Amino acid sequence: MDKVRLGIIGVGGMGCFHADYIKTGSINGLELVAACDIDPEKLTAHPDLKQFSDHKSLIESGEVDAVLIATPHFAHTYIGIDALNAGLHVLCEKPISVHVADCKRLIAAHTNPAQIFAAMFNQRNVPVHIKLKQMIDNGELGEITRVNWIVTDWFRTEAYYSSGSWRATWKGEGGGVLLNQCPHQLDLMQWLFGMPTKVRAFCAIGAKHDIEVEDEVTAYLEYANGATGVFITTTGEAPGTNRLEIAGDRGKVVLENNRICFTRNETLASEFSKTSSECYVGPPTWNIEIPTQPAQMQQHMTITQNFTDAILNGTPLIAPAEEGIKSVELANSMLYSSMKGTTIELPIDNIGYEEMLKGLMATSRYPKVEQKNVNRDMSKSFGK
Repeated sequence: MDKVRLGIIGVGGMGCFHADYIKTGSINGLELVAACDIDPEKLTAHPDLKQFSDHKSLIESGEVDAVLIATPHFAHTYIGIDALNAGLHVLCEKPISVHVADCKRLIAAHTNPAQIFAAMFNQRNVPVHIKLKQMIDNGELGEITRVNWIVTDWFRTEAYYSSGSWRATWKGEGGGVLLNQCPHQLDLMQWLFGMPTKVRAFCAIGAKHDIEVEDEVTAYLEYANGATGVFITTTGEAPGTNRLEIAGDRGKVVLENNRICFTRNETLASEFSKTSSECYVGPPTWNIEIPTQPAQMQQHMTITQNFTDAILNGTPLIAPAEEGIKSVELANSMLYSSMKGTTIELPIDNIGYEEMLKGLMATSRYPKVEQKNVNRDMSKSFGK
């Protein structure tokens, strides 16, 4: 095979975004040949592609070698399973599924190592995130003791929530800010720091919008080594903040405004505490701004190119889809903790969470009225 034939399943906002850059020929070795959507109106934007009204017809057509799934979240599971069972390569938008039990069902369908199964965790490509992971993995921060991430720059208007009948409903989306906007940050949390052992969270339902799911979250995390973390997010705060602060034995790192600032202890904090005769001072420090490559806006393209290269050349994946279960588990544990009013130990009781979600879905307002006259330009969402 010298070229991968791709079909996109779901050509709403994200599906069209992917289609637009793939059609320019910017992904070497990838050809977009088909589009699939249950809404015939959405297919009218792609007259140059073979068109399908249901995913099974596309999967069974023989026209494609791979699919990119960009549907509403619940469909990721059964479409992904069907595609993997049919022998196709799969690139799935985030989250890979709505809850951990469905993640396990989807991952279980990936039995052939020759099939490439990747997730669209494009923020793993951001240079400051790459550099930060290198610093952590190399021990530059020493043992990590505390993590705080305030990511409140995911502002969304009422028009956004009205732009799809499935948005911000339990039955249509399965959650709010944790399932839609923050899978990127939750993926980075586990990618950088590993999974916590306990979560206690407080999720406000419709605090800033007329929606039935969470749009404001404050979560406290505990890790096996005794480190703690705080994760704060909302879609109702403007202008918002995106600030990650990491405290380690070797010093403190702040990631904000696409810059890494490292206040490095000359002596380990733990060692200085035990050996110093001083009462009120800490170890001397160096203030360092860590150089990184300039930020680039082709994060999605890089994941898609990597997916293609993995199929054609065996290139290791940046974001294997199996790793997507971890960000889903973090999101689920935060919602479960808030709904139950207690601390959740990980791994989560995924069957218990699924049953709770089914109860919420039973009273969901889905489907709601979808407004057509809204600006759906997604480019303003990227780069957070």
